[in-house]
Amino acid sequence: MNTETSGIIAMFIITLLIGIMLGKYIANIYGCKKTFLDPVFQPFEQFIYKISGINPHQQMTWKQNMYAMLTINLIWFVIGFFIVLNQSWLPLNPDGNPDMSPDLAFNTIISFLVNCNLQHYSGETGVSYLTQLYLMFLQFVTAATGMAAMAVLFKAFKEKTTTQLGNFYDYFTKSITRILIPISIIVAFILSANGVPMTFEGKDHITTLEGQGVDVSRGPAAAFVAIKHLGTNGGGFFGANSAHPLENPNYLTNMTEMVTQMIIPFALVFALGFYLNKRKLSWIIFSVMTVGFIALTVPTIINETQGNPLITQMGADNHLGAMEGKEIRFGSAASAYWSIATTVISTGSVNAMHDSTMPLSGMNQLLGMMVNCFYGGCGVGILNYFIFIILAVFISGLMVGRTPEFMGKKVEAKEMKIAMIVALFHPFLILVGTALTAYFPEFGAKTLNNPGFHGFSEMLYEFTSSAANNGSGFEGLGDNTPWWNISTGIILLLSRFIPIIGPIAIAGLLAQKKYIPESSGTLKTDTATFGFMTLAVIILIAALSFFPALTLGPIAEQLHYFSK
Repeated sequence: MNTETSGIIAMFIITLLIGIMLGKYIANIYGCKKTFLDPVFQPFEQFIYKISGINPHQQMTWKQNMYAMLTINLIWFVIGFFIVLNQSWLPLNPDGNPDMSPDLAFNTIISFLVNCNLQHYSGETGVSYLTQLYLMFLQFVTAATGMAAMAVLFKAFKEKTTTQLGNFYDYFTKSITRILIPISIIVAFILSANGVPMTFEGKDHITTLEGQGVDVSRGPAAAFVAIKHLGTNGGGFFGANSAHPLENPNYLTNMTEMVTQMIIPFALVFALGFYLNKRKLSWIIFSVMTVGFIALTVPTIINETQGNPLITQMGADNHLGAMEGKEIRFGSAASAYWSIATTVISTGSVNAMHDSTMPLSGMNQLLGMMVNCFYGGCGVGILNYFIFIILAVFISGLMVGRTPEFMGKKVEAKEMKIAMIVALFHPFLILVGTALTAYFPEFGAKTLNNPGFHGFSEMLYEFTSSAANNGSGFEGLGDNTPWWNISTGIILLLSRFIPIIGPIAIAGLLAQKKYIPESSGTLKTDTATFGFMTLAVIILIAALSFFPALTLGPIAEQLHYFSK
């Protein structure tokens, strides 16, 4: 086993161990149990509730919880839209960066509002420090929004029969104060100690080894990068994201950022088991997700470490792997691992350019976002996976002649209709957006950096990244145009809130139903067999939805590439 492989395995094991411990802590927070940090955070939270007029003990129905989520997000959008349209004259703009155009402002604020961070601008020249701070604020609250929605789901299955599903504002506040802020402080300290800037000074003038003078952008990057990864947001403080040496200086910061972006998605799976006292179920869910993750990761690492055979045929030394678009301080293996992790958990940050990876590696990155439930983002990963559980329960029940049930509640026609709408809405947005863009040359072909199959992959990737709230991109695409800004902005909104509202609606409907005690006729959902059934449903829906598009893009590119 080489050093690079050992580093990857170490990162996964460290993430898993932290995730289990953090999962228990999160379950205690949402379950209103005592934690060792209560004396620190309770006074601060009580102060927030007092000045905002929130009663954290007031229970809400699922509709009230969703109404609270939507209204507070609308307020954040209005504030952010004003800031980016006027950042040139607002404070904290030492580099004199200009205002955004309305279409770019629309895309940027929506993108950060929905946990996607799809960036059609470069941080060095596109935004002021004030805007960066507001975007950092959005990275906290959007992660907390997904986690609060997930807590509502937990509550729905904790009680036998109820319409009272906790308080969104309470879940939201505790997600920030007790989880996101403390861990972000630790991560920011590690990054800052290793050279990530944390300053409000403007560009620094340096002299290179060649004797040339260069202005280097800096700013409060350490704090931004910490929540960017912890909240599975992914937006880069600088244009090159975590491939930039001031965002990710060395292998230690690379491991820190890699572990940080995966710990909450891991932890929330285990929090489900601790919260509901169904730890076996959480391990089954985690196992299914991990099988999918490994199935995408291993081929990608092999593809990238073997390098491009066409370059080898030219007589070039290719022993480091496919290094185009990658940083030598990380290498091809760690970059490949990051590329799959960031696409399955909807972070979207990059430490290498996905546009430069091998065709089938690009396909695996696309599949991670198309499936969108292998770990997933903060809270929403569980919500997406829940939809496939409902589908698997219904199909399995029909296959074995048992009443479809989950957690003691019958799954009936209304729940199935909602689940199918949510499951099919994701590919609908991706494929319709890609088809319209490909059909109109002024929208698609004229904005591409690459023709042919790879150009199609660039368009497919942009809409897939938007629909999966991911934010990474095949950066050969010239995406700062009114079409790309507005079309992806609309998809960002729809693909964020419908996949949250749908699962919560199902959970709320099931919570109202009469609880049915488990019997010999109950379909067990915490077994390996049911886990395999859920995985089969995920694969089937993904294959039927996306195989034709993948054939036109990365698969065709691979065949064309190696037929020469």
